[in-house]
Amino acid sequence: MSQQTKHTTARHSTAHAAGASESSSGTRAGRDGRRRRLRGALRRLAAAPVALLLLATGCGGSGSGSGAAGGDGPEKSTVTVAATPLVDSAALYIAQERGYFKDEGLRVRVRVRPVQQSVQAVPALANGQVDVVAGGNYVTMLQAQERGALKLRILVDGVALARHSMDVVVMPDSPIRTAKDLQGRKVAENVLHSIQSLRLDAILKAEGKSAKPVEYRQVPFPQMAAALEKGQVEAADITEPFLTDARRRLNARVVVDGASGPASGLPLSGYAATQQFTEENPRTAAAFQRAVRRAQRDAAQNRDTWRRCCRGTRSST
Repeated sequence: MSQQTKHTTARHSTAHAAGASESSSGTRAGRDGRRRRLRGALRRLAAAPVALLLLATGCGGSGSGSGAAGGDGPEKSTVTVAATPLVDSAALYIAQERGYFKDEGLRVRVRVRPVQQSVQAVPALANGQVDVVAGGNYVTMLQAQERGALKLRILVDGVALARHSMDVVVMPDSPIRTAKDLQGRKVAENVLHSIQSLRLDAILKAEGKSAKPVEYRQVPFPQMAAALEKGQVEAADITEPFLTDARRRLNARVVVDGASGPASGLPLSGYAATQQFTEENPRTAAAFQRAVRRAQRDAAQNRDTWRRCCRGTRSST
């Protein structure tokens, strides 16, 4: 990890520890400081997506892949992956379905039960129970590294925010009509103090709507629509494929485009492994990277590929 990244995440960790010991008003100040520091970290990521951590094993080639056909195949032929049930992991399933991993001499075993949040996959990755986490959000992974939970390498960048790929939605009869109306409201977030709330705070601040803070409640993405329908939260900050499902099933109404303003193009997630795994298995890591990138190109060229994969991902949760 670069010295710049270490410095950024260390400052975040210090702010978090300080905020926890303050009184009510002090806690708010600590939280604001923590958000400023996280926002700085994300600006650096946005300026150079994944470059801070990207695996340097000579696997940046953009060919359609034939790593196994060369003289040396992968050191490890079977790779175990924990995947989040999000569009962030779509390329994993596309590569699996189209035989791209097989072309690289790999057998990829995706855990039957997906992890609902990136943070849930960190222990399994650190302990070697899985080799790769697909769709791990960068802030969670950076925080885990700073805590000393693991030494991280990003094999492949995942997704960046595009318009209406992660929106704040409400029930159709909700009195919440604009971003300003979210002040003081209960909003569902997949993980607290993560890239989600950070980018929503930045959007609201850019619009001059930050007088009263949003009350974030932790709800896994697959459960957000139900929590919204039952009135447990007043709004849900939700991503695909659950966003489309909520809009169709509940007629949920969008009040904030989560990729607007300062959040536009923000890098969100990637495919993460440990430093030990990549150092011991550089050809395996390179083969995995080529297969996923090949699938990402397919999805970029044909949105139907992505849509079919999203339907399968949602049904697996």
